[in-house]
Amino acid sequence: MLKSVQLGRNSGLMVSRLCLGTMNFGEPGRGHQGDWTLGIDDARPLFKAAIDKGLYYFDCADIYGVGASEMVVGALLRELLPRDQYVLTTKISNPMGRNPNQGGLSRKHVMEGVDASLKRLGVDYVDQLIIHRHPQGIAGHESSPIEETMEALNDVVKAGKVLYLGASSMFAWQFAELQLTAQMNGWARFVSMQNHYNLVYREEEREMNPYCVKSGVAITPWSPLARGILAGAYQGGFGGGATARSQGRDRIRTESLYHGDAVFDIAARVMETADKYGKAPAQIALAWLLSKPGVTAPVVGVSRVEQLEQLVAATDIELAAEDIAYLEELYQPVQNLLSIGSS
Repeated sequence: MLKSVQLGRNSGLMVSRLCLGTMNFGEPGRGHQGDWTLGIDDARPLFKAAIDKGLYYFDCADIYGVGASEMVVGALLRELLPRDQYVLTTKISNPMGRNPNQGGLSRKHVMEGVDASLKRLGVDYVDQLIIHRHPQGIAGHESSPIEETMEALNDVVKAGKVLYLGASSMFAWQFAELQLTAQMNGWARFVSMQNHYNLVYREEEREMNPYCVKSGVAITPWSPLARGILAGAYQGGFGGGATARSQGRDRIRTESLYHGDAVFDIAARVMETADKYGKAPAQIALAWLLSKPGVTAPVVGVSRVEQLEQLVAATDIELAAEDIAYLEELYQPVQNLLSIGSS
């Protein structure tokens, strides 16, 4: 069974040690991940297994399946658990249509986007609303005033539609600026940072992670398994995809994220360490991440119950210091993906 942890030092919210990412649930064929999306009937056993294992923290976004994921996730959670027994997060900012006001983090879209998400989810509030990138890091919205965004976010909190705020991938100076803007105006601040962090992309260790640790912000990384690379899905190279996701359109996205020369050499060390411990590679990669300061609840994605069971079991693995050093040894600095706009 998963343990519960506090979502950082700045909130009293308790969450499960893992968060279930829901990008792959919705309407098959709809959205950018449509070729590996599971419909509601295929998703139900995964949600039941998660709940049985003590996982009650779920992460969604309006853009997943262009709204379809929120509908499936909301329906399953309403079916399986009372509202006070799960923690539900969703994200806004990505364009949900062609009109310029259907995306971004203007006051208009924050208000309308939150209401639309609540309607699709079928709930009165979400436990956490995450901004899906920095207000000025969204194409077509680079000039959005951060004061407008932060006040609008504060207003949806005060209205009871959102209980806590979170942020996602951005530069540490941008995050600090948002937090200070909220603090100076007495507005709600972010209690979590959902950033891109795993064994083959560790640039967040330079500034963002230390800032979060120092300021009490929970770190809830996305792509802890590097989109399957650290689980062995690519079998040594991008041409070796062994899953529907790694063979489909998502492979292009994966290749755009991981440029380091040592990516697959590090993945090979994960497999080697997995053999040493008698575990699966995905378990070792996740155990490494959970050993890092400030990491509270990584966001994991699964398509089979056995994958979920493996990742839950990984939370009990303690890696020896020499094995952590061995896994980290080959990493070389890479270009921060935020600087080229692809993270």
